[in-house]
Amino acid sequence: MENLIASQFKDAGGQFILPAEELQKKLKGVKAIIFDWDGVFHSGYKNENQSSLFSEADSMGVNMLRFSYYLMNQTIPYTAIITGENNKTAFHWAEREHLDDVFYKIKDKVEILNWLAENKGIKKEEVLFVFDDILDLSMAKECEVRYMINRSASIALHDYCITKKLCDYISFNDGGNHAVREISELSINLLGNWNQVIEERMKYNDLYSPYISKRQDIKTDFYTLEAGKVVLKAQ
Repeated sequence: MENLIASQFKDAGGQFILPAEELQKKLKGVKAIIFDWDGVFHSGYKNENQSSLFSEADSMGVNMLRFSYYLMNQTIPYTAIITGENNKTAFHWAEREHLDDVFYKIKDKVEILNWLAENKGIKKEEVLFVFDDILDLSMAKECEVRYMINRSASIALHDYCITKKLCDYISFNDGGNHAVREISELSINLLGNWNQVIEERMKYNDLYSPYISKRQDIKTDFYTLEAGKVVLKAQ
C-alpha cells in the first residue's frame, strides 16, 4: 500500500528526495508538527496590513494528520506555526484550530528548536517541519522530517535544497493550491492508518469524539524573540 501511495504522489508531480520507505520510518517518530505560514498556507501574497488567506481544505488536512498521530500514540502531537512576520490571519487560524503555539517575528527559526527541547521536551529528531523559503533553511537542516512546499519560480532554491539534503519531499502543489492538504494526506497514508482516520471521522464517536474534545481544550500561546530570548506575549 505504501509503495502504491508513493507512486500516486510521485506520478502527480511530488518529488521524493528521501525514498518513501525511509520517510515512512521517520514519520513514525514525530512528536511535533511545525509549519511556516507565508508561502505554505497561502501563495505568499499579502497586503499592507499583513493579511493573508488560508484554505479550509488545508485545515482539514492538518486536523486529520493530528488525529492520525492521536490514533497511533493516544496523544495529540505538539503543533505550532513559526513565522518571520506578525500575521494576524495566522494568529486567528492557530487559535481556531487549537494549535499549541505560534512563534512570530522569528528571523532565525532554528533558535526555536532549543526552546522546544528545554520547555516541551521535544528533540529536533522528533520534529516535522513544513517550509518553503530561504528563511526556513537553518531549521530545516536540523529537523527530522522536512516537507518543502513547491513554488515554480524557485528552481534554483529547490536544487540547492536537494543537493544539500535540506528536504525529504517537495510538494507538487504550491501554497496557494492546498499543498498542506497534500503533505497531510501523504503523511497519513505513509503512517498506515488513512482508512481508519477517515472512517472514524465519519462516525464522529468512539475515537474521534474524545480526540476533538482534547483538541478543543488546547489553548494557543504566542511567543516572540526579545533580546535573544523567547518570551510569551499576550494577543
